[in-house]
Amino acid sequence: MTSSIRFYLITCLLLGLTACGFHLRGPSEIPFNTIFIEGNTLVISKDLEKALNTSQVEILNSGKDAELRLELMGEENEKRILSLGGEGTVNEYELYYRVHYRTLLAGQSTWSDVQTVEVRRDYTYSDANLLAKQNEEKALNKGMQEAVLNGMMRRLSALKRQAQ
Repeated sequence: MTSSIRFYLITCLLLGLTACGFHLRGPSEIPFNTIFIEGNTLVISKDLEKALNTSQVEILNSGKDAELRLELMGEENEKRILSLGGEGTVNEYELYYRVHYRTLLAGQSTWSDVQTVEVRRDYTYSDANLLAKQNEEKALNKGMQEAVLNGMMRRLSALKRQAQ
């Protein structure tokens, strides 16, 4: 293919994408202006505060005036053996990351049921590529933490609509 035809096809494709209204999904719209976060977890707490600040939600130091109280009840990282080779060596692992939380809207007297956001990933393992597999596991854990955070943000954005 000549470069001018290739350029023409790419231009048409880009024009077609922009004309159809395609755009990347941005951060979730949180329908609260203030939130109080109770409990503390090792990983998700800091990322959640950053995401809420990005969504322009003020994080208060007490739950008295907050529109939403969020209690982080815990988080779990788990690594299970998924399959073994013929010699009894591990071939695959399964990683889990879970966060448990509950919410209380202003004006309500009871907390919601405990919500769990969970993500699972599989990956192959090889002792011959030990450093590469350790880096892969770290990258998978980071991706799972981001996926859980995005799931929590989506649930929080839908929370006020469900209460009404």
